[in-house]
This record gives sequence, C-alpha cells and structure tokens, in this order.
Amino acid sequence: MAERGRPRNFDRAQALRKAMDVFWSKGYEGASLTDLTEAMGINSPSLYGAFGSKESLFREAVELYRDTEGGSGRRALEDAPTAREGIQSMLLASAERFTAPGHPPGCMIVLGAPSGCVNHASVGDFLGDNRREMQSRILARLHAGAANGELPAGADLKGLAAFYTTVLHGMSIQARDGATRKTLQAVARQAMCAWDALAGALPDHARP
Repeated sequence: MAERGRPRNFDRAQALRKAMDVFWSKGYEGASLTDLTEAMGINSPSLYGAFGSKESLFREAVELYRDTEGGSGRRALEDAPTAREGIQSMLLASAERFTAPGHPPGCMIVLGAPSGCVNHASVGDFLGDNRREMQSRILARLHAGAANGELPAGADLKGLAAFYTTVLHGMSIQARDGATRKTLQAVARQAMCAWDALAGALPDHARP
C-alpha cells in the first residue's frame, strides 16, 4: 500500500530539485507552501512526510545546490594550478553560473535568507555557515599558494580571502538585480587587477 498522502509516482529527488528552484528564486521566507507543493507536484502531507518540515526541505535543497548548480565556483577554485588562477577561475565561473539561462540569477546561498533574520534565525545562521565555509575554502587555497611560494610570506591571506569573498557575494547580488554576464566578467577581471597590491605584505607602519 502506498504511504498515506504520497502520490503513487512520487519522485523525491525530482521534487527536491523543483523545491531548490523555488527557494533559489524566492528565498526561504518568500517561498510559500503553495509555491513549493505546486512546483513539486505533491500535496502538503506528502511534503511533510518526505522532508519533515519546510526548513528541513530548505536545508536539503541548499545541499543539493552546493553539490550541483552552486559547485562550479568551488571546483574552479580548487582545480586551478595556482592560487591566483583559482581565484580568477572561481569568479569567472560564478559570473557564468549567476547568469545561466533557465535558472534564477545569483547564488542561492547568498540570497536565500539574510543572516540574523528574526523570524527564521536558524535558516539565516545555516546559510551564514555555508558562506563562511566558502571563505574558508578560499583562505585554504591561498595558504596552499603561499606554501608553494606563489605569495610572499607576509601576505595578508585572511584579508585577501575576505576581499574576494565580498566580490563573489556582491556579484551574486548584482546578478539578481539584473547585471549581465559581461558585466560580471568585467567585475571579476577588475578584482584580479587588485591581486598584486592585496597579496603583498603590508609595511610595518600600515599594520593595525
């Protein structure tokens, strides 16, 4: 006998991908249960039976996004032969991803919910953790570059990671506001023009 409330041909993986698109487009708060169930092709009891809650569904959708559509920048960062090429490839891959036809613009993890949102603090904290995890990956790539002699010993790697994370997040917001791929690619290239100045060691008098 089929589980109560679940359609006979219910495809959980397909429904999760549909939910990901809704959350990506509308954010956690903006995505109503009606939006979700209509997109997923199921009813509310089926949604709760399969995923537990709206928040649990959202968390699974974010993980799916990270493993699929949202993973291109991370892979570009880690697969490039040098740290500089990794940062540049990450930004250019993200410019392409954020403006891909047939998908919501921008990054689901950046735009899904604001950090510290009062009504859904756990959701905001969850996304904040994901954003910080990406910054940690950038920092790790810079440390690897420094270990290989690609960066001077005194380079401010934490500051550099924070800068390029900020550029990455800003590109996502620009994409949601209508920026074209060409515009975002230009932003990425301009951000790389700052590499030499930012990657160098700060003089003693400039240190806090």
